[in-house]
Amino acid sequence: MMIERTLTVSNRAGIHARPAAMLVQAIKDFTCAIYLEKDHNRIKGKSIMGVITLGAAYGSSITVITDGEDEVQAMEVIVQLFESKFEEE
Repeated sequence: MMIERTLTVSNRAGIHARPAAMLVQAIKDFTCAIYLEKDHNRIKGKSIMGVITLGAAYGSSITVITDGEDEVQAMEVIVQLFESKFEEE
């Protein structure tokens, strides 16, 4: 299967270096493919440089795609990070 969800960046500073590192760290051990998409630009979620170059500012919509064996668990971890505002507020 494949899971696709659109999440909103709700931490005021957006996804800069620290949240990008948190995201990559949180998902690095999942075996499924993880992609983040913004404005038709798709990057691999496990690439810290890719995540930073998305330029995901406050209020941006990010489409998260997980595809593979542990896709459900990976999506839950990513949703949790977005909902916690990457622990910044």
